[in-house]
Amino acid sequence: MRIAGDGRIVEWSARAADLLGRSREQAEGHTVTDLVDGYDSATERWALPAALGAVSVQPVVSGDSLIWEVRDGQRDETTDRDRAILQTLLVHSPVELIVVDGDLRVVQPQSGRLEAAPSVDGAPHRQDFLGVLSLEDPERERAVAREVLRTGEPTLRRVVRATPKAGTRRRPVDYSLSYLRLEGADGEVLGLVVAAIEVTEQKRALRRLKLLEHVRATVGERLEVVAVCQELVDAVAPLFAGIVVVEVIEDVIRGEEPPLAPVDHDLPLRRAAFKGIVSAYAVGDVRRLPDGTPFSRVLNDLRPRLVTVTKDSAWLSADPARADAIAQSDAYSLIVTPLTVRGQALGVVSFYRRRDEEPFDEDDIALASDLCAHAALCIDNARRFTRERTIAATVKRRLLPQRTSEPCTIAVASMHIPGPGGGGAWFDAIQMAGGRTALVLGDVIGRGVATATTMGQLRTVIHALAALDLEPNELMARLSDTAVQLASERAALPAGDPLHHQPLTAGCLIAVYDSVENTCTIVRAGLSDPYLVRPDGAAETLSVPGGPVLAGTDHAPFPATEFPLPPGSVLAVGNEDLLQKESALRAVLREGAELPLDELSDRLAYTLRDRHETEKMLLLARAKGLPPDQVLTVPLAEDLAAVPEARAAVHRQLGKWSIGADDAFMTELVVSELVANALRYGAPPYRLRLILDEHLTCEVRDADDSVPHLKHARTIDEGGRGLFIVASIAEGWGIRYHGQGKTVWAQQSTGTAR
Repeated sequence: MRIAGDGRIVEWSARAADLLGRSREQAEGHTVTDLVDGYDSATERWALPAALGAVSVQPVVSGDSLIWEVRDGQRDETTDRDRAILQTLLVHSPVELIVVDGDLRVVQPQSGRLEAAPSVDGAPHRQDFLGVLSLEDPERERAVAREVLRTGEPTLRRVVRATPKAGTRRRPVDYSLSYLRLEGADGEVLGLVVAAIEVTEQKRALRRLKLLEHVRATVGERLEVVAVCQELVDAVAPLFAGIVVVEVIEDVIRGEEPPLAPVDHDLPLRRAAFKGIVSAYAVGDVRRLPDGTPFSRVLNDLRPRLVTVTKDSAWLSADPARADAIAQSDAYSLIVTPLTVRGQALGVVSFYRRRDEEPFDEDDIALASDLCAHAALCIDNARRFTRERTIAATVKRRLLPQRTSEPCTIAVASMHIPGPGGGGAWFDAIQMAGGRTALVLGDVIGRGVATATTMGQLRTVIHALAALDLEPNELMARLSDTAVQLASERAALPAGDPLHHQPLTAGCLIAVYDSVENTCTIVRAGLSDPYLVRPDGAAETLSVPGGPVLAGTDHAPFPATEFPLPPGSVLAVGNEDLLQKESALRAVLREGAELPLDELSDRLAYTLRDRHETEKMLLLARAKGLPPDQVLTVPLAEDLAAVPEARAAVHRQLGKWSIGADDAFMTELVVSELVANALRYGAPPYRLRLILDEHLTCEVRDADDSVPHLKHARTIDEGGRGLFIVASIAEGWGIRYHGQGKTVWAQQSTGTAR
């Protein structure tokens, strides 16, 4: 119980009620003499109740007054050892133990740990414990402490930050606080015991680990050197430093091999990324680093440096623009770290902290080195990818058809949007005999140099097969055989070769346009159906039965489909099912069918802007046809009398076409030999056709499937010289087989060919 100076009881505990048999209402407010058994004149003392036994009395300050606290001496079981243990904990424990009263004022701080703030007159007084710890958010902790006082439920291991006193350069301190309610033996709430453990270093180590994990998770997602640098500055600023600058050797950005240290002093670096307040140079600026600066020194020995920046730092004069930016940013602590792999220098990273941030220390150097080591690996991966992509793009650019003279019977244009790392899409427009043109669109799945070279191999095979004048379905079958052979060669590579595990898959579409018959024969392997816009504006997706992909496991045949293609029609073929998936492309084709194909190609590309995730290619062709007056068709009799008749018809037509006498004589000779050869070895019906476009083509068709052979006749032989003569005077000759019969043709150049 507690007794005021005038003898009045101001506080009555449950223990006192049990011993003396009076409730709180019966005791509080009464004088202490009401509780005694009487006055003993012999001892001149008041007689205490027998149940009370021995008691201890001590003064206690309550507010501005002094009161007396009476405790049951029998309950005081504290021993000297207990007091020694408490004293040791308060003085020597690594845990700061702070005893506070119900008003959260410090009753017992840990000796030598916390500073007691003096009062106005210089005398120490009970200080608010939140002020002693200088917490960043004291009111929040005050609420937590009061809740523990109210409920008695302990609150453990709350991590809070304490700010340094104003005017000091000390770092903020992190504490782990635990609150425990302090109760007397009778259940009386005496205050709190606050256990404070400094966890600053643990928190800093945890923050470093989290930052390193964050950088490893976010830096290197893209395979572009500049993008990786930007990912780095975004990841570390402002968590690690308020200002970050990444400068990379220019050759590295282009994919070239990085130099070994020490780096040549005049090697240019590009400012690849920046995050901060004021940048000395614009991002993208390329310049060499001045000598005699921490940045140039780091590129010499590839060792990080911790630099304290002051106005008197000697190296600032070597780079006035950088010095001015540092002054404007109020930066005073700097770490310069190299970007290096395998002893090769990629660039440097500069971390700056301003005066409102903690200065860097040795632990920060280790963290910066770890951050930059990961970034350097990602930059080197991006550099290698850039180099491979550049090589692949160069190879593909050399393999794709260059702009040449366009056939007079068909207009051709392409729309090409390169994807990341290149790709294997290609197109071709191959002129064939008889006013025909083979349109080819192919796509090898994959990217990189291997894909580009495979594309070049398939393209070369198509040109070689087209020269044999094969039917489109047979041409595709031979191309597929070649792709299967290339795939088997890949599979035979050593297991350690990356190409060994990369399957070869390709799609292709071949459309052969006949400008004389105004038809188009299409065969496709894997690619989507073509899209046709007719001269009257009607548009449709052509239904063309598809065959298996090239080099696939399916050995089904490649069916060919023939359909009319009148002059003015626009045929569009694309990879990746572009024309089926993108309705906007079909709308552009319908609306721009009469535009020049190059302009139409641009409009299609505008529709697919910002779509660079994969390679996209469209092949456009507008049929022109061959005017009827440029074709002569002559049915032939079944005997040798057909030879002079054919020569006479050809002579008259060549005169109409204004063919020179020498060229006309050679053409009549070719016609004589081809007609005579067909009559002798072929089967009726016979037909002669003369076609004038870029070349003058003579065709003789019969119904026999026998194969003409070029013979080298001896001097005494009477025959066998027909095809030899044709091959000698014509630029080219060949055989084209049909469903029934064949056509033997010869091609010449003339001065008046269209």
